[in-house]
Amino acid sequence: MSGGVQTGYVPQTGPGAPAPTRRPWLIVATVAWALLLALLVWISVRDDPPTVREQRTIAEAGPVVDRAAGELVAAGGTALLELTPARVERGCRVTPFAAGAVLTRHVWLAAAGGGERDLLEGVADRLPADWRAGVRTTTDGLRLRADAGEFVTVTGRPVGDGRVRLTVDTGCRPVGAGYTPAPAAAGPEAGVLADALRALDRPDDPAPEMVTAPCPGGGVARTVRAAVDLDPGAPAGALAPLAADGPILDGPEAYAYRAGSVTVLADTTADDPHLAATTPCPHP
Repeated sequence: MSGGVQTGYVPQTGPGAPAPTRRPWLIVATVAWALLLALLVWISVRDDPPTVREQRTIAEAGPVVDRAAGELVAAGGTALLELTPARVERGCRVTPFAAGAVLTRHVWLAAAGGGERDLLEGVADRLPADWRAGVRTTTDGLRLRADAGEFVTVTGRPVGDGRVRLTVDTGCRPVGAGYTPAPAAAGPEAGVLADALRALDRPDDPAPEMVTAPCPGGGVARTVRAAVDLDPGAPAGALAPLAADGPILDGPEAYAYRAGSVTVLADTTADDPHLAATTPCPHP
C-alpha cells in the first residue's frame, strides 16, 4: 500500500492525539484590545460634543436656550418688548419607542412701521458670528434663522401689529430632569407694572410671573407679567397718561410705552391677554 494519506482520512482525536499548540499571546491581545475599546468609548462619551440632538436632554439644553434668549434680548436693543415664559411641550417622539418634549422661548420686539426687515437684519448682524444668522424672504414671508449651538435653533418673523417674534427651539429630545427657570430678584419693572395695573383699575390681580434671561455682557433681563383680560381699546386710553414720550406701539391688540428704562406692553390678544413690564440688558 502507498504511504500517502488515504482519501476520507479523519485525523486522530482520541486520547493518544497530539495536544494542539497553545497561543496565549492571542488571548492577551484580545483582552487588551477589548479594554482599549472600552476606554475609548468612555472617553468619547465623557468628552466629545454631541453628534445628534437626542444626545442632549431638555434639562441639558435649558441653559443653552436661556443664554440664546439673552443674546436675542441684547441684539434687540431698544426694540425689546418682552420675554415670554418658557414652554415645555410633551408628546413628540424621540424614537418610535421613546417619548420626548420640545422647549421653546420667545423674545418679542417692536418694529417701527414697515421696519421689520431692518429690525431683523440688525438683530442678525449683532448675534454671535458662529450662529451664522441670516434674513431672507421665503415662501412663508420674511424669516430670520440662526444656530445657537447644541442643536438649538433660532428663528424670527413679523407677526403683524408692529411686532416681531424671535423663537429659541430645542426640537424634540429626551426630557431628562426637565427645565427649571433660573431664579432672579425683581427690579424696577415690578413697580412700573404695579403703576400700570392701577391705571387699568386692576391693582388686585394675581401676583405677576417673573421671566428672565442672562445677558451676554453680564446682568439679567427681566419681564414681569400679569394675566389681565382687557377690552382691545382699554389700554390706550388708560395707559396714555403714563406714556410721557408717547407710545412705541399702538395697534388693535397691543399698546406699549416706556417708563424710564422699563418697557410696558398691554397685549389684548384672545389667546394670551396680559400686561408686561420689561427691563432690558444693562448697557456695557
